[in-house]
Amino acid sequence: MNNQTLNLGFLASRNGSSMQAILGAVASGALQAEPRLAVSNNRQAPALAHAAAAGVPTLHIPTRSDPEAADRALTAAMVEAGVNLVILSGYLRRLGPVFLQRFHGRVLNIHPGPLPEFGGEGMYGRRVHEAVIAAGATASAAVIHVVDGEYDHGPEVARLIVPLEPGETAESLESRITALEPTFYLRTLQDIARGERVLPAV
Repeated sequence: MNNQTLNLGFLASRNGSSMQAILGAVASGALQAEPRLAVSNNRQAPALAHAAAAGVPTLHIPTRSDPEAADRALTAAMVEAGVNLVILSGYLRRLGPVFLQRFHGRVLNIHPGPLPEFGGEGMYGRRVHEAVIAAGATASAAVIHVVDGEYDHGPEVARLIVPLEPGETAESLESRITALEPTFYLRTLQDIARGERVLPAV
């Protein structure tokens, strides 16, 4: 980020657990960043209430009826807020071309399984963990990557290896990785803020 202050924008469809951890770290001084805006496609998303309680401006932008208008509105909102790094925290909509062009290389997502083996369209939530178990893998991972125009495709930023335990099930693996993701996301942002981790070129 070339010593820029991290001006964070968040996208979440539900709880935004990683967003909550990041906002808490900013408030405590553990992360040097400025949260600028939180947006959800779901008006009832708890993430919006959490962001508002933390003093972060929030916005609801529905995407179903007019995806192209939503793409333009989301882009304009993030630009107006001065965002320079976008954090996806359980955002369940595909980002549009206008947004991806404007924030090229500046959008991060966390995926709950090894990439590229267990990614792609339709691979989210428990489906990922079921696939890892079915494949007989000895380890899974949480992977933070740059978002591009394809599902789970952009270059990797950081990876947290999660060895499978004896008798592991999709449910237990999901629970363990879900619990690890917020701290892993935060630690990666701390590395970026300190200049110890550089976002890959895309």
